[in-house]
Amino acid sequence: MAAPDTLSLADPYTVPTAYWHALPDGRIQCDVCPRACKLHEGQRGLCFVRGRVDDQVVLASYGRSSGFCVDPIEKKPLNHFLPGSAVLSFGTAGCNLACRFCQNWDISKSREIDTLSSAASPQALAEAAQRLGCRSVAFTYNDPVIFMEYAMDVADACRERGIKAVAVSAGYMNPAPRAEFYRHMDAANIDLKAFSDSFYEKITFARLGAVLDTLQYLRHETNVWFEITTLLIPGHNDGDAEIAAQCAWLLDHLGPDVPLHFTAFHPDFKMRDVPATPPATLRRARQIALDQGLRYVYTGNVHDPDGQTTRCGSCGQPAVVRDWYEIVRYQLTDDGRCGSCGAAVPGVYDGPAGSWGSRRLPVRLVPA
Repeated sequence: MAAPDTLSLADPYTVPTAYWHALPDGRIQCDVCPRACKLHEGQRGLCFVRGRVDDQVVLASYGRSSGFCVDPIEKKPLNHFLPGSAVLSFGTAGCNLACRFCQNWDISKSREIDTLSSAASPQALAEAAQRLGCRSVAFTYNDPVIFMEYAMDVADACRERGIKAVAVSAGYMNPAPRAEFYRHMDAANIDLKAFSDSFYEKITFARLGAVLDTLQYLRHETNVWFEITTLLIPGHNDGDAEIAAQCAWLLDHLGPDVPLHFTAFHPDFKMRDVPATPPATLRRARQIALDQGLRYVYTGNVHDPDGQTTRCGSCGQPAVVRDWYEIVRYQLTDDGRCGSCGAAVPGVYDGPAGSWGSRRLPVRLVPA
């Protein structure tokens, strides 16, 4: 699996891409995300896995992975998408953001393709997901935006077997590639990292507006089921006013039914001097969101059964009670209606809850 230091189309894991254009000064600009990396021959973009070779932009991680694992779908987190089911999770290396607090920095900030010690073709992944009893495959650990060609091919291979595709993404993507990418996806969790331009610019080296555009695109122009996650970092994005402003925007632009997850930060990467998020902060944020009118708000990375329970948006009765990622009571009909009042609970349901539970099962695939 070792990869050469220089980009080459002779590498079987390197493939040409479509979203780029030539500049008058001789450089080539990658057009996948708003970062718009401008490259000389042999240079890689900030994401590290896309670069210029033979006067085009290539993807150097097609078919490579940092590993495969079967997880509960609630870990993505998706609470309204095939509850209780198993998902085959994997990622590659690199990222198109530069978050100082990255919780998966050993993968997403890697500048070593050798991090990608596993390999699988799209067909092998689809076959493995089916064999392992997974209802979906998730592109996660790092952002699938940067390996979109591989992710789309995997999604298509899975769809042929009735297996759904899930994108776990920061939503930092340009409109044209975004439209193509999400035509292949069934669900997504979008990481809304904060609700201030200054946080995005100083902490993630990106722009908030592009992420908000993606959220509106998913809500109003696709049938992709999506949920939103905000990692609350003490002293940086956990103020009441910012949380209230975020929730008001979500309500106004997306409606009350898009699930929102507030999750706990732990010190990591370049923010080891920041304390972990107190559980009380997550509970306070959840209450602010509920008071704003959002109906499905959750807490994560802490043990909080109430904050992990799905309540019917009509009658308020518990519909899905969770203990961490374990479903302990399920009172939805096969088509997602509340067992107490019969009102529809938004989401994707097609039968009883799955029984995968909270298990995490690392797997090794044979390259194909």
